[in-house]
Amino acid sequence: MQSIAANAYELIPECVTKSDGLGPVIECDSQRGELLVVTLSIDSVLQQESIAVSIWGSPDGIHWGTKPLVRFTEKSYCGLYSILLNLANHPDTSYLRAQWTLRRWGKKAAEPMFVFQVYAEPSGSRLSARTTRPEARQYAPAVLRAAS
Repeated sequence: MQSIAANAYELIPECVTKSDGLGPVIECDSQRGELLVVTLSIDSVLQQESIAVSIWGSPDGIHWGTKPLVRFTEKSYCGLYSILLNLANHPDTSYLRAQWTLRRWGKKAAEPMFVFQVYAEPSGSRLSARTTRPEARQYAPAVLRAAS
C-alpha cells in the first residue's frame, strides 16, 4: 500500500470494496484556493473490471452539486494515478468527498473487487519535503534553494 504524506487528506482510506460507494466528508478550508494533487492507488483488481473515481466539493458538507470537481478516467489495472484539483476554480468549496463506481464485464458470475485508496496533498509538497533535507539541498536547482 502506498504511504501518504502527513499533510495529505485521506479521501478514501485503504479499502476492499465489491460495490459502489462514498468516502468520508473531509474539511479542506485550510487548502482553499490551492492546487492539490489527487492520487488514486489501486493495489488489487480482478480481471475484466474497472473503477471510476470522482472528487466532489461542497460549501457546507451537505449539498454536493450536480458535477464532480474532477474525475479519474476509468481504471482497470493496479498502479498510482494522479490528477490536479485546482481549488482556486472552486472558491466556495470547504469540504471534499470521493465517490466510486465499479463495473464488471465478461464473467458476470463474479462480483467486482478492488483494493484501493485515494488521497490529496498540496502540489509541490513532495518536492518541498525533499529539498528541505540537507543532503538534498545541494542538488536542488538554484531557484529552489533561493526560495527556501
